[in-house]
This record gives sequence, structure tokens and C-alpha cells, in this order.
Amino acid sequence: MAGVTDVIFRRICKEMGADVMVTEFVSAEGILHRDDRTRRYTEFTDEQRPVGVQLFGADGGRMGEAARKIIDWKQPDFIDINFGCPVNKVVAKNGGSSLLRDCPVLASVAAGVAKAVGDRVPVTAKIRIGWDENSVNAVEVAKILEDCGMAAIAVHGRTRSQGYGGEADWEVIDAVARAVGVPVIGNGDVTCGEDVLKRKRGTAVSGVMIGRAAMQNPWVFREAKAFLATGEQGAGVDLSERWELVLRHCRLAVESGRHGEEKYTLTAMRSRLMNYCKGFPGAKELRQRLCKVTSVAEVEDLAALSMGRAAIESSVEEFGAPAGFSSAD
Repeated sequence: MAGVTDVIFRRICKEMGADVMVTEFVSAEGILHRDDRTRRYTEFTDEQRPVGVQLFGADGGRMGEAARKIIDWKQPDFIDINFGCPVNKVVAKNGGSSLLRDCPVLASVAAGVAKAVGDRVPVTAKIRIGWDENSVNAVEVAKILEDCGMAAIAVHGRTRSQGYGGEADWEVIDAVARAVGVPVIGNGDVTCGEDVLKRKRGTAVSGVMIGRAAMQNPWVFREAKAFLATGEQGAGVDLSERWELVLRHCRLAVESGRHGEEKYTLTAMRSRLMNYCKGFPGAKELRQRLCKVTSVAEVEDLAALSMGRAAIESSVEEFGAPAGFSSAD
């Protein structure tokens, strides 16, 4: 979720009901070199607690030193180690899911961080079920991580070679949860409250993690909690509330100054905005316009056009189209 779960998006998700959150992952080497950009990735507010800072790297000693520095600076509620990222540039540096192929190094990293941190905060880990379909070793890896002092383990139900394609294998996640004594959090293809309930009832996991689904629908946390409480799907979120959140996110991002001037902030947010707007009326055309925005005012104009179009189409559906009108007009 690098580039997604920044301090602003986590603020939004917390307001929507997310219980525990993790920062964008950060390079241990970047922390040790006191790189200002890397340190920004560790930002969070007290309102977002409990929150963990996620690290990646392949040197247990350096990772442990970085973890201590983060605790001194930020006092997070836990440190999380990323053994799951499938991205090539991370794997090429022997980080993320590459360590699923090298259990001795994985163990040295986990043990190094746990030893360095001591009892200051818990240390957790995130893994995938294996490198590829021929090396699904999540149960073995989870046992190693438990022995190295991990307080909890999150498991994404895909291999590294799958990326985000195919289906998450919750049978493997369940096997991991039954094989270790620490809490296991399941992740993969969870998009609604019904999915959460299914995985809680059908597996031995202690919790469920929602990732990519929140990129389009941060209301998923609120909706899931309501479903767990009532057993009923809510009415959903109307278009005006969705646009209200999109615009608020844009304004908060500009106010933060994280990317510099407004045009750079909106340029950096384009992919985020296109995710938000999947399923909106006229979504294809809307995405084409969103990929060119450079100001909040442009997004506001697109919001007004989108809601106006939706109102017209709703009126046509209810009362019928006047002569000469088509929904493409």
C-alpha cells in the first residue's frame, strides 16, 4: 500500500471505523541515513492509534537499529516487518517477499528487530503464502516468525508470483492460523462485511485485514462493522457523500504540503482519484479527465458535472426521457 496509506488516508479510514492501521512501508536504510522523505512515511497522529510503522530490509542488525530510531522519534504502538511486498524494486534489494525464499535471512531479520526492540513495543510481520505455487511455505515461515518473537502475523493469501491476480487462498491462511500460537490476521479479497464474517467464521484467524478495497471504498470499514452488528447490508453511500470525501481528501492533501505546490499534489493524487471514482456515472470519461487535473478547483468542477449528470439520469429513469434526449448527451 505504498503511496496509499499516508497520514491523510489513514485519518479518513480511522474516521470510517478502521481499528488498527499500518503506515506505508519504509526502508530501514532510509531511516538510518535520516532521509527526510523516508521519515515522512512514518508520520501519524495520536487519533490514529493503535498504529504501527512498517519496515523492510534484509539486514537484521540494521533493521533493528532503524526500528529503535523510529520508536524514539514516533513512539508507534508496534513495529511491523514487511515480508510480503511483491514489487520488483523491493524484491531486487532482497526485501519484501524475496525473503520467503531465504528462511535463514528472514529469521535473522525478524530476530534482529525483536531483539533490538525488546519489550518497548510488539513486533509483527506481514507475509504472503509463498514465492510461487511450487513453494507455498507460509506455515513453515509463520512458525519461524513465532520462534523469532513476532507478536502477530498477517498473511496475504497470494504468492509473490500472483501479484494481485487470481484468488487469495484462505485455506492456507487458515492452516497458518492453526499452526501457530500467536494471532494471525487474514488478508486478501475482503471487500465487504459479508466477506469479513465469512472469514471470521470459516477460519481460525484472529482478525481480518482490508487493503486494496479501501482504496476505492474507505467506507468499507463502516459498512463491515454495521454488517457484523446487524447481519444486514446497508443502503450504501450515495454519490454526493462520495464526492464530498474525494474533495476533502484533495483539500487535506494540499493543506499538508507534502508534495509541494497544489499542482504537484494533485498530480500525485491522480491515480487515487481514479480509484475513488470507479463505478461513478460516466466513470470512463471521468477517469480520463481526472488523470489530467492539476488543482482542487478542477476536481470540484468535475464533481459538479458528475452529480448533475447523475441527477439528470435519475430524473430520466423516473419520469422518462424527453424527445431527443439520450443518456450520452
